[in-house]
Amino acid sequence: MNKNLRKDSSTRNSEETRLVAIKTLKQTEDLLTSVTKTRPQWARLVSAVDHRVDRALAILRPQAIADHRALLTSLRWPPPLSNLTSSNLDTRKSSEVQNPLFTMQGDLKHQYCENFLALCRLQELQRQRKSRQLEGHNREVAIHQPLWAIEELVNPVSVASQRHFSKWIAKPEFIFALVYKITRDYVDSMDELLQPLVDEAMLTGYGCREEWISAMVASLSTYLAKEIFPIYVGQLNEESVTGIRSEARISWLHLVDLMVSFDKRIKSLVEQSGILLSLQEDVTLRKISSLSVFCDRPDWLTLWAEIELADTLEKLKLEMDEEKNWTKKVQGAVLSNSDDYKCPAVSSSIFRCLSSLIDRCRSLPTVSLRSRFLRLAGTPVIKFFLDCLLLRCQEAEGLTALTDDDALIKVTNSINAAHYAESILKEWCEDVFFLEMGLDQGDELGESIAEYSGSKVPIEEYGNGIFHEEIVKFEDFRTQWVEKVSIVVLRGFDARCREYMKNRRQWQENSEGWIVSKTLVGALDYLQGKMSVIEENLNRLDFAGISRSLAAGVDRLIFNGILMSNVKFHDDGVERFGYDLTVLFGVFRAWCLRPEGFFPKASEGLKLLKMEKKQLQGSLTGGEKWMKENGIRHLSVAEVEKIGKNRVFTK
Repeated sequence: MNKNLRKDSSTRNSEETRLVAIKTLKQTEDLLTSVTKTRPQWARLVSAVDHRVDRALAILRPQAIADHRALLTSLRWPPPLSNLTSSNLDTRKSSEVQNPLFTMQGDLKHQYCENFLALCRLQELQRQRKSRQLEGHNREVAIHQPLWAIEELVNPVSVASQRHFSKWIAKPEFIFALVYKITRDYVDSMDELLQPLVDEAMLTGYGCREEWISAMVASLSTYLAKEIFPIYVGQLNEESVTGIRSEARISWLHLVDLMVSFDKRIKSLVEQSGILLSLQEDVTLRKISSLSVFCDRPDWLTLWAEIELADTLEKLKLEMDEEKNWTKKVQGAVLSNSDDYKCPAVSSSIFRCLSSLIDRCRSLPTVSLRSRFLRLAGTPVIKFFLDCLLLRCQEAEGLTALTDDDALIKVTNSINAAHYAESILKEWCEDVFFLEMGLDQGDELGESIAEYSGSKVPIEEYGNGIFHEEIVKFEDFRTQWVEKVSIVVLRGFDARCREYMKNRRQWQENSEGWIVSKTLVGALDYLQGKMSVIEENLNRLDFAGISRSLAAGVDRLIFNGILMSNVKFHDDGVERFGYDLTVLFGVFRAWCLRPEGFFPKASEGLKLLKMEKKQLQGSLTGGEKWMKENGIRHLSVAEVEKIGKNRVFTK
């Protein structure tokens, strides 16, 4: 070992000469920076000096890197990996393998540190020159490169690791375990030994821990892109040609699971240095994510999304075919607005699968990738669910026209499911994670969100969240079927009270002991029965909409069918009509405190009929002023006059 550590005087002189050269070039660069700012007309002179400096750097850097590699060899870097097996990959640092960066001593340590420092100073000089030369351009992107000295540590480790990788193609979990173990075991030496040297070189914007981790992740991503993914893609292509289903899809999903898990562990390693990563730091996340392979291969991202979608739909179809999942309610389906949605259990299954897709999507390193994946894999799941709801409603409507309670319950369950889905999507879209994807107008290839999904929604609409279009579709579905339920019940009520409407003589006869008209009893019983079924099975908000719609429809029926049909109202008829409306209001009193307000036309018509003769006659000449004075706000002058003319005072 001591023999390997001896260096002759020529090596020491070479190191000293290099340091002097770097110092001289640094002074030259400082002078060029000053001249560029104060004497812009000397641009040609600066260019000539730049050319000479570039020639000097072209000699210095290769020499420094060659000496650095020789020192690493003397250090016996990389440490031997041959003692690592699949059984001990997840264990902590073993006593057999020591970190050469911690064990080096004496002249070798001094030489390594000096050489490392020289490389850092060279890189800082290069960064400073690029910053000057790219003044006015996007300099940060252009001048930031991986730390050269760390790359020299990672490259031999990567080569040694790949000899093991080749044996584990069918067991990729061992590959991830080995990379993580190496990354974790040597990360401390980056902080304790090498970071002070980077700081001494005044190389700004670099952390040895982050550079070590990102370089190790990059080597893994490169291997996956070159060796693992092409195998799986070939298997999938073969499967599509032969039609024989293979394990390729399962293997692909398993690989992605490993990548997601690995990225989470790597992220925790980075954050141990006190750096908290934000979702907005796409560049940083991309450097420490194995899933960054999809940044360069969007076709693989599309393939992954298709596999995830097929797997998700296959699971969902099994659950959606079980009728009990449509009748059993989700326990505790209450969101932040404290509304009970009474949604079927299948809704929970849909959003459990969708949440799983979103969790996997969160691991992707850029907003554009997350947006595209969710459009390809998540949005079709929502569309599939909405199509199922529509089909069930259409089946119920086609069989009985929603006249029986079972069909009505089937539709209300679908409305509940749609309302639950709409509410969850709205809550999600308030999160920054989804808002970012909604605002994203394309990925790094310049494609827009609409191109991914075939959507025709204007791009500005996505400012409301990535699921804005789906939320609108659920709203339209609910509105459509709530209206259909209201129309069906109203038609049933109309059919049952048709005789009541046609009986014009009843308003001129005594009630014969009945408080409410006989012919109205059956219609009100039908209305109350249907409303009870709907109330029991429909969520509170949509039930309120149906009850208001039904009340408005009944109000129109009674007003147009009776009050506007030129019926003559005698005193007993007015009393009978008052009793009828009181019972009708009683039916709706179970669902609202003041049901009279939902029947404005019928209520004001009764108010007119109950007026004294002299007061009512004032309506014939008083017009709108008289109506305002007497609290008539929902009828027209012509309607008031017509009711007044049909009132017959018999007492």
